[in-house]
Parts: sequence; C-alpha cells; structure tokens
Amino acid sequence: MKYVALLRGINVTGKNMIKMETLRATFTSLGFKNVKNYINSGNLIFECRIPHVSKGVTAAAKLASTIHDAILTDFGFDIAVMVRSMAEIEEIIANNPFDGQFENDKDVHVFFLECELTAEQEKLLLEQANENEFIAVSGRSVYYMLRISFPDSLLSKGFLDRKLKIASTARNWRTVQKLSHL
Repeated sequence: MKYVALLRGINVTGKNMIKMETLRATFTSLGFKNVKNYINSGNLIFECRIPHVSKGVTAAAKLASTIHDAILTDFGFDIAVMVRSMAEIEEIIANNPFDGQFENDKDVHVFFLECELTAEQEKLLLEQANENEFIAVSGRSVYYMLRISFPDSLLSKGFLDRKLKIASTARNWRTVQKLSHL
C-alpha cells in the first residue's frame, strides 16, 4: 500500500536539517519500498504492507510511531509525524470545501492532525474563522483558506498545538496535490 509521511519542522528555517538522501535511507532501513521525497521539507512517499496493529491503533498511527522513533534514533529529532494513505490524500483533494474559491494554491493549506478533534476542540477552532481566515474540518484534516499571508494567520502561530493541544503539520494546496501524483 502507498503512504505519505508528513514530517513537521524538517529543514525549515535552518532547523532539524536532514539530507533527503539520508532520510530516504532511514525509510528504506524500515523495510519501506519505492521511497521518494517531494521538496526538501519532510514529505515522503513510500510503499509497505499494512502493518499489524493492536486494537484501537490504526495502520497510519503505527507507521507514524515507527517513523518517529527511527528519526529520533538516527537524527536525534523528536518531531511530529503524520502518515496518510495515498487514498486519504486523494480524498482530501476531492473534498476540498474551498474548491473554486481561491486564485492561488498558496491561499489554501491543509493541516494534517495527529488525531481527530473533539467536538469542543472543533467548535473552538471554527470560532476563529473570520473574513480573512476560512476554516473547515474533515476528520484528521483542517482546510484553511486565507485572504492574508500565511505567517500573519492564526494557525501559523501554533493555535492547534498551544490552544487545542494537538500535533499537526501544514502543507499548501500545491504540495498536497503534488503528493498525490508521486
């Protein structure tokens, strides 16, 4: 099965620097096949068998934990790792609630969440929407359309981590679409 691993904070602003060749080797050492990366910021596509999981654990969560531990061991970085099947990436693209409402792919971002929001967390998040920041939640994803620059936005400032206490990593719409074609 084909998966996408989204690593938070790799090779961004000179922090947590990892050469993609070395990171691909780590993934290969885990038994993953056909490992590819897209751009230099922690987007890896790979194939593997669906891992055996215990009750209450998903295949994506098991893979994310395995990748997290390997990165911690090999590079010393304790970073958040989100894993989605390629089918989930394609579903995210197909269900974009802002389709046709933006001119630039950099105006829409998807936040990949570690787990689904509780009803209370979702309510608090949706209350943050305004005339410049549009928010929609779907499972373990948050769609975010902006009329302002991303660095000036609420979610870019760590709202999900600080206020909602949930790990996440964001990708712009162009990156999300590109991942589905690799």
